[in-house]
Amino acid sequence: MRLLRSLLLPFSVVLVIPFFLVTRFGPFRLIYVTLFPAIQLILGPLCFLLGLLMLIVTIRLFAIVGKGTLAPWDPTKKLVAQGIYRYTRNPMITGVAFMVFGEAVFFGNITVLVWFVVIIVVNTIYFKVSEEPGLVKRFGQEYVDYRREVPMWLPRLKPWETGNKDRTPRKKS
Repeated sequence: MRLLRSLLLPFSVVLVIPFFLVTRFGPFRLIYVTLFPAIQLILGPLCFLLGLLMLIVTIRLFAIVGKGTLAPWDPTKKLVAQGIYRYTRNPMITGVAFMVFGEAVFFGNITVLVWFVVIIVVNTIYFKVSEEPGLVKRFGQEYVDYRREVPMWLPRLKPWETGNKDRTPRKKS
């Protein structure tokens, strides 16, 4: 039940809001714009499925490794710095963003594309102002080291090894 409650936010961000944006708040007025049909039919679903895969992998890591959920009201008890988290600090939101971007491409909808940008901007601000200071308080130096070495959004080329610092420190992002 706690996992289902934690999925309410991504479900709303990825499905409910884009649905209303695509239908322009009229549930029976689905609007599909075909600017580049071949690209839309391939790239849109591909981005969506990649994002869904990222979301599933991160939720699983949060549950198994972190002993928590993706919901801010039920956070992990242990820092998750394994798997995909060795490449980027926020693969869960990246997955959600990929899903929304895929919807924007598939439907050819500029409003959903704007929603995608809003998701990135709002989450960047939220992470910097609230989540990261909270993670420093909860996990201390372990998180500080992780944050220094693993980028916020764009992934590293090589996975970060816990406790092993690269020879060239990364800039904070």
